[in-house]
Amino acid sequence: MMNKIITLCGVAFLGLNISISAQTKEENTADNSVILTVGTEVVSLADFKYIYSKNNRDSVITSRALDEYMELFVKFKLKVMEAEALGMDTVAEFTKELAGYRKQLTRPYLVDMELLDELVLEAHNRKQEEIHARHILVSVKPEAPPSDTLRAWNRISKLRNRVNAGEDFTTLAKSKGGSDDPSVVDNGGDLGWFTAFQMVYAFEDAAYNTSVGELSEIVRTRFGYHFLEVDGRRASRGEIQVAHIMVRVDDASKKAMVQSAKSTIDAVASFLKNGEMFESLALKYSDDATTASKGGVLPWFGTGKMVEEFENASFNLENNGDVSEPFLTNYGWHIVKRVGFKPLETFDDVERQLRKKVSRDSRADVTRSSFLNKLKKEYDFKLDKKRVSHLVSIVKGIDSVFYKGHPIENVKKSELSRVLFSIQENVTTVSDFIHFANTQKPRGLMRSPKAILEGMIDSMIEEELLAFEDSRLEDKHNEFRMLIEEYHDGILLFELTDKMVWSKAVKDTSGLERYHELNNGLFMWQERLELAIYTCEDEGISKTVKKAVKKGNDIVALRRELIAERPLALKMEDGLFSMGDNNWADSVFTAISNKTLSLDSKSPRFMTLNIGDNGVILINVIGVIKPMYKTLDEARGQVIASYQDFLENEWIESLRMKYPVSIKKDVLYELID
Repeated sequence: MMNKIITLCGVAFLGLNISISAQTKEENTADNSVILTVGTEVVSLADFKYIYSKNNRDSVITSRALDEYMELFVKFKLKVMEAEALGMDTVAEFTKELAGYRKQLTRPYLVDMELLDELVLEAHNRKQEEIHARHILVSVKPEAPPSDTLRAWNRISKLRNRVNAGEDFTTLAKSKGGSDDPSVVDNGGDLGWFTAFQMVYAFEDAAYNTSVGELSEIVRTRFGYHFLEVDGRRASRGEIQVAHIMVRVDDASKKAMVQSAKSTIDAVASFLKNGEMFESLALKYSDDATTASKGGVLPWFGTGKMVEEFENASFNLENNGDVSEPFLTNYGWHIVKRVGFKPLETFDDVERQLRKKVSRDSRADVTRSSFLNKLKKEYDFKLDKKRVSHLVSIVKGIDSVFYKGHPIENVKKSELSRVLFSIQENVTTVSDFIHFANTQKPRGLMRSPKAILEGMIDSMIEEELLAFEDSRLEDKHNEFRMLIEEYHDGILLFELTDKMVWSKAVKDTSGLERYHELNNGLFMWQERLELAIYTCEDEGISKTVKKAVKKGNDIVALRRELIAERPLALKMEDGLFSMGDNNWADSVFTAISNKTLSLDSKSPRFMTLNIGDNGVILINVIGVIKPMYKTLDEARGQVIASYQDFLENEWIESLRMKYPVSIKKDVLYELID
């Protein structure tokens, strides 16, 4: 559908790419002076100014420019009015299509944009720095009952107090009853270096808000409760690409294996120092099967993507082409060669990318929560907490909450009409909530019925708040109103213009033929030359070709003979050429005009042009074709385009008769600078 709007704007209306509201709301306009009336609909000065400014950002506003734009705009409005008069805006397919676009367009308006901007900038600032930290985790699921949550909280609190009291962090993390992170056995809770977006947001936030050598406060994520100790901070190192040669060590705890692999990697290092190619050595000796055939080249990476020893060896290389000494990781021995380096990008370069990441990251929960709280305040949201408590207290089991068609048990009829919550004058009753609950899919069944019910109430509140805000977007945001109407009118105009002009001109065979017949003077061949153009590798080939043409020999056969030994010896092109079709043909037209080439002779007439590297263009002027009418087949594209213009002009004139147009020029010219 987007193609419809682009086609409409770029082809039919010369860049007119937004409509304005026929019924302008007073609260959305700075100036309600009427500038245009089309039929019974009016357009305000404020709306016209908005659309004109959007499409003419850098233009000087003059009376002529305004008149020309107004003429386009009037045609635009006439077509919209006709489409609406025909009921095209009520067709199910149209309303469904517009609703789909509206859903997409609402997304930026249903978040806390100020907070989103702050989080994007915060993310960029954090990307400039890397944190080294270790943590201890006590697992607890998000849907865990309060008793389990409290037990986990008490345990993480005691562990944090023990570290504060002086116990060794790593020893405690590895001990029985220490960290629940499975990797603690190998790393003692050490997370290495990381930057923004590499941890869940709550954990990242704790890390960046904790000083080096300090413990963070306890933080909860979807994994459970954590606290962490920040061991270091450094400037981010950007991204690097390297090639590597790896000699695998299956068990780094066995010295014999390590030494055997080291002998191999040392031999490879010796070959490199003696001048052998890194790529060929990678192919022969690297145990990394995925990269060996590619010269050992790895994808670009930054901090946190590779094991620390590998990252350090890579980032320590100062120049492209530099090669490291052999070094050991848990995977084996490596040699790396620097292929490329990218420093950190500026905020302007990455803002759009960061905005997408923030919107998809756990940060989005923060903006959503903030936005919902703002809506609650703006729309005087009220929740009857006593009613919620009562509803929770009478829930007997999960079945009574979740399964479709199964009503919540023990709810008295007198309760059903009670207000559960309200958004301004809109109220949601207990009955409304029961209907909502019975349409939900079961989630988090391990939670208590109380937790499930409270979660469902929260979900309904969120859904209703967003729906209420959605219904008011046109009133609150003039830009959004204009954008929706752009899509509304763009869809209508495409469909109607296609029916009345574009497709009609293609399908109306008899009309097209009649139009061509009555207007054949519009579709003429200009004077043309019948030419054979030979591109010759040198002057000798040119002379051979000229001689063969004069004798009437087969030039195609001659070309086959020549290119058998010299592939570029001869190229051929022939046909009818008008001025501007071909540079070499244009040279002939110029020579004829200047009378440096005579067409009086009946024998072959030649023109020779020298080109670079000893090449020669030999042109045989076979004849001159005088101007003549094009047949419909020869001019079909031109005829269709001209017929479309004719149909559109006729259509517009009929619409002007149907819908009177009144333009207030004095109001229009108020826009002149």
